[in-house]
Amino acid sequence: MSSGLIARTRTRLRRLAGFDALLLSAAIWFLAKFLRYAFPPLFPTFGETFAASNAELGAAFTAMMTVYAAMQFPSGALADRVGAVRVVVAGAVVAAVGALVLVVPSPFAALVGAMLLVGFGTGAHKTVAVRLLSRTYPTHTGRALGVLDTFGALGGVAAPAAVVVALARADWHTLFAVAGAVGLALAVAFAVRAPRRVPPPAEDAGDDAGLRTYLGLLTDPLFAAFVGVTLAFSFAYNGVVAFLPLYLAERGGLSSATASLVYSGLFAVSLVQLVTGDLSDRVGRLPVIGVTLGLAAVGLTALVAVGTAPLAVLGAAVVAVGLGSHGFRPVRGAYLAAVIPETAAGGGLGVVRTLLMGAGAVAPAVVGVVSERAGFGVAFGLLAASMCLAVVGVGVVAVLDRR
Repeated sequence: MSSGLIARTRTRLRRLAGFDALLLSAAIWFLAKFLRYAFPPLFPTFGETFAASNAELGAAFTAMMTVYAAMQFPSGALADRVGAVRVVVAGAVVAAVGALVLVVPSPFAALVGAMLLVGFGTGAHKTVAVRLLSRTYPTHTGRALGVLDTFGALGGVAAPAAVVVALARADWHTLFAVAGAVGLALAVAFAVRAPRRVPPPAEDAGDDAGLRTYLGLLTDPLFAAFVGVTLAFSFAYNGVVAFLPLYLAERGGLSSATASLVYSGLFAVSLVQLVTGDLSDRVGRLPVIGVTLGLAAVGLTALVAVGTAPLAVLGAAVVAVGLGSHGFRPVRGAYLAAVIPETAAGGGLGVVRTLLMGAGAVAPAVVGVVSERAGFGVAFGLLAASMCLAVVGVGVVAVLDRR
């Protein structure tokens, strides 16, 4: 091997090593999504094992997700004070411990406790990771967040398949044993490697900032306008995710099996996040945001307008919604990280994510009520209007951003 080739190889390895914080953060996010979405496919097994009703299992899952949502702001605010690396490591350890609780046979109360630990631990990651990665890779923030979100999406896809394999070849205890061990290993690796990559905080970072300080960010017209964009998007997207299969079956005239197949297309295009994240670093964030939300709005509006239509038309509309929605996500995070002051970054992102989850949680209930009283056409028309409102909001943000 020539000395030139050896030198080039070493240079490439050093460049790859520079992305270790990104890969480890993304791997932790993959595991977080994997753990959360491994529970629903196991509900039939849990029902038999613990003699638990569907209501009890549903309540346990709701409790886990409520704890997850509640952790968004506290984790971000804590990261502003003690550092993002410590919060990410602590969250990964707590989630891993939650998984390991389920390694041995235990009562139903232990299952509930384990789920709460998983919700608590995984809830400490995304808000903190977004800011950490934006500071660590300032010139490649969009690409970094695209990788993060893609890993998360793949975790949600992998969980049901892993459950099938675990039940067929071993048992579900083994699944959580492996996940817990991997979680602890990732926490240790992140604690060792990430501090070498994360730049030191600003001199005034870590000053005591109360909730009033974080909410005060909303008095900035630019920040408030972009939060409005994200809320309108979150309402529309979560409403679609909750009821799209039923919409396609009842209004689109598809069979349940075909509706489910078309529904999967909404998530199959999640790899677009890698493209839009990287593109936003090259051409700017707002142009990519405008295009992706515009595509989602066109797809959702078409879905409402065509009603009963050929399968290809309905499928194309769903894919357009998926491409636009998934493509928007990493760029949204990158833009928020850019407009929030360094000293309030974690808590500010936490406030935004809490608001987003609130809007997302309300959407299914609103769609359910409207669909029963006025039909699915009206309900999805409301979602399309919300997505279009997000597009209009981007125009407002663009005007304010130039000032």
